[in-house]
Amino acid sequence: MTTPARATSDNVVTPADVGTDAPFGEKATLLQFSTEFCAYCPATRRVLGALAERNDGVEHIDIDLTHSPELAQRFNVLQTPTTLVLDGSGAVRARIGGAPKRPELEASLAEILLGETRAA
Repeated sequence: MTTPARATSDNVVTPADVGTDAPFGEKATLLQFSTEFCAYCPATRRVLGALAERNDGVEHIDIDLTHSPELAQRFNVLQTPTTLVLDGSGAVRARIGGAPKRPELEASLAEILLGETRAA
């Protein structure tokens, strides 16, 4: 289920917040929270990775929570996969609990990318 999120300064995520050195996307980031035992995470990883590859300025980052329960608590991850759709500033624009449905995911990303185009 996709939950829209209003972009505010208190819901901005940085790579350091999730313990990664991987850079976030210039336009958007698909931030996936996974665990080693998650049955739906590999398929979600493939979907998100392919979507990021098809869109310039979009990155997919997969964070394994198996040994990082503090991150699960901080980001209120109650199931895996959980995906946060971040805009170019790192603001959370959508939250998807469970395996994302491709149309909902693409719509969330398109909203961000179209907003970037209009602002340019």
